[in-house]
Amino acid sequence: MAYDRTLDTQLFAKSWESATGTLTVAVYSYNNGPKKLQISRELPAEEGRPSFAKLGRLTKEELEGVLPLLQEALAHLG
Repeated sequence: MAYDRTLDTQLFAKSWESATGTLTVAVYSYNNGPKKLQISRELPAEEGRPSFAKLGRLTKEELEGVLPLLQEALAHLG
C-alpha cells in the first residue's frame, strides 16, 4: 500500500525558533493507527523559503527549547 497523504492526520504541532532555524515537534496518526512523534528541522534558505534538513544532533539550547514541546506532545500520545 502506497503512502496516502489524506490518511495522515496531524494531532499536534508546535515550533521553536532560533537564529539557526526552526525545530518542529508534531504528533501524527496514519489511517487512525498508532500516534507517532515527529521532530523536524527547517533551515532558512537563500530564497527566503525554509529548507528541511536532517535533524541530527541538538545543541543544549535547542534541547532546552524543544523539551517543553516534547512534554506537550507526550500528552497527545496518550
